[in-house]
Amino acid sequence: MTSQGQSLNSTLDDNCQVNFRGTLLTIDSYLGDQDVERLKFLCRDSIASKNLEKCGSALDIFDYLMAEERLSEEDPSFLAELLYIIKQRVLLRHLRYTKEQVEHWLPGRRKVSLFRNLLYELSEDISSENLKSMIFLLRESIPKVQMTSLSFLAYLEKQDKIDEDNLTLLEDLCKKIVPNLMRKIDKYKREKASPFPRASQAGAPPVTKETESLHQGEKELFSHSDINQLLGALPEVSWQDEHAQRNGDRATPVSVEMLGASVDTLTSETSTKETAVYRMDRKHRGLCVVVNNHSFTSLSERPGTNKDAECLKRVFQWLGFSVHIYVNVTKGHLEEVLQQFQTHPGHADGDCFVFCVLTHGKFGAVYSSDGELIPIRQIMSHFTAQQCPALAHKPKLFFIQACQGEEIQPSVSIEADAVNPEHVPPSLQDSVPVEADFLLGLATVPGYVSFRHMEEGSWYIQSLYNHLKDLVPRQEDILSILTAVNDDVSRQADKRGKKKQMPQPAFTLRKKVVFPVPQEELLL
Repeated sequence: MTSQGQSLNSTLDDNCQVNFRGTLLTIDSYLGDQDVERLKFLCRDSIASKNLEKCGSALDIFDYLMAEERLSEEDPSFLAELLYIIKQRVLLRHLRYTKEQVEHWLPGRRKVSLFRNLLYELSEDISSENLKSMIFLLRESIPKVQMTSLSFLAYLEKQDKIDEDNLTLLEDLCKKIVPNLMRKIDKYKREKASPFPRASQAGAPPVTKETESLHQGEKELFSHSDINQLLGALPEVSWQDEHAQRNGDRATPVSVEMLGASVDTLTSETSTKETAVYRMDRKHRGLCVVVNNHSFTSLSERPGTNKDAECLKRVFQWLGFSVHIYVNVTKGHLEEVLQQFQTHPGHADGDCFVFCVLTHGKFGAVYSSDGELIPIRQIMSHFTAQQCPALAHKPKLFFIQACQGEEIQPSVSIEADAVNPEHVPPSLQDSVPVEADFLLGLATVPGYVSFRHMEEGSWYIQSLYNHLKDLVPRQEDILSILTAVNDDVSRQADKRGKKKQMPQPAFTLRKKVVFPVPQEELLL
């Protein structure tokens, strides 16, 4: 080769390196501090501990991976695997992968070990309260420093208290504090003992057009017809496992040993089909409106409601919404607000819309600050696909903190948000527009009051705030979150233990509403 040809090739190689590093720089710009912590944890088997400790950004991690020849332009599959695991799957497009492509080859070509995957999955399901309990049990051997679930597990591993063949301590902690996590540990043990290990040391394929299908010469363990037959049985197995978990029973395990890596592929494909979610990757998360009525012309004031409004503002801003609060809204002003947001240009680039009302009410309706009764259905009807085309096919969430029925005499610091009780309420579903993509979350079931602490806010809104804060990072969908809210509120009672409340959602959602995990922790 001539020196001119060698120089040209060298220039081309340099340009490719620059372009690839530019891609990594772009990916880094989307990753926050928590993502960096997750990447560092997942790379504990790939980068020396002393080097990991020096990493202050994702770029530092990328540099070490490239130095160890675990990441290159020709084969960025390890980074694709990492992004997939930490649920930054929208960034896969920068590596010219799709989520479906990664799901296809990942089960048989994992570079992150089974053990590392197990610890990461466990960390995702260890809540802050669970973590406090675990640290309390091990206080004599755990340093008194701030810890996350990941740093806690990393510490146990670093101190040789747990490893891939010794999970005794971890099992003891889970059995005492989070028993349902034992299912993940049992699954790990089965897969580790399987003659068809899920994690292979073989490298994943380079990114080419062929990644959309099976590679040449690669033999399928199952044909497409076999897969379709097997998929038919999976939902029932999944339901049985979930049912057993809810009732504290040990589910009968599926024999993944016999099916090996292909079963994981099937499970992943089934999950993708069954778990359709609304799109959450547009320019903006959306608009959130909060109507907060504290003072009325003819009704009693609602002390404590400002605490609710502030919590709603904080949590929905954390979720990426642009929040607009309106205080002591008359009927005329409410109509103006509804018209304004019905035609708001921000809906076009938004993923979702949220409307919250904090006020007095009776079944199927809420009170304006000037004492006028407005049907909830009338409020929601402004945002149907016909009235607000920009919100068509997008989730529209309405949360109502107001009584929906018979007033109860309050105790000293508890008030009821009821006015003019309805003794025979119609169906709750009558309040929801007869079209898809609506959710109505009511503080109480039809015919009953809802309670509001005069200083700490309402039971319902405070529970909603806390569960959004705790469960969104665990990627729970909104209906699962509202189910947890139902359970929480139903357990509360007034000082005498006689007054109870039960929230209730009604919805026409077609998919799951799963908010992306915010990059920053929600501060109290």
